[in-house]
Amino acid sequence: MSELEKMAAGQFYDSETPELVQARVRVREAMLRFNACADSQERMAILRDVLGSIGQDSYVETGLRLDYGFHVHIGRRCYLNFNVVMLDCAPIMIGDDVLIGPNVGMYPPVHPLVAAERVARYDNAGRLYKIQYAKGIRIEDQVWIGGGVTINGGVTIGRGSVIGSGSVVTKDVPPGVFAAGNPCRVIRPIDPEKDSLLQAYFRQEG
Repeated sequence: MSELEKMAAGQFYDSETPELVQARVRVREAMLRFNACADSQERMAILRDVLGSIGQDSYVETGLRLDYGFHVHIGRRCYLNFNVVMLDCAPIMIGDDVLIGPNVGMYPPVHPLVAAERVARYDNAGRLYKIQYAKGIRIEDQVWIGGGVTINGGVTIGRGSVIGSGSVVTKDVPPGVFAAGNPCRVIRPIDPEKDSLLQAYFRQEG
């Protein structure tokens, strides 16, 4: 099994193998082009080239940072605001109609708690390497992530939930709730009747 396959499977892997180093260099070069580009069609072409997938009518603002790109899957009609960071050592799955605020970080990589296990090592050829593993992130349909939110690996945020600005999400969030804080916790369920700001507008439109 290659180190890329180990990484995708959530196993311990060597992040400094040539295959993975080259993959990171490739996406960093692509992000330099993406973040300097003002043409929307060219920007989308770059994203389609580096991401695992991106759905119709989704839009990503400037400042995007990726580790590999190919583990990121973005659904339809999503909006990612400025300076989103996705360290996609494991899959990051984003559903449809998701809103992600500025300066949001998604961090699948996991390092050992024991200090001696985190330190860099040298192999028999004198090459420096580190061992780590990663846990995927899933953001279900119609979620809104506020600005400055941190999402740790292994987390699922349920359909229709809202994460308050500045939260640090370390555990799963159920569907249909407002959650916030550090660590993030459920504040209350979202009530479609009481919390609606647009019912009158939609009735007029209908």
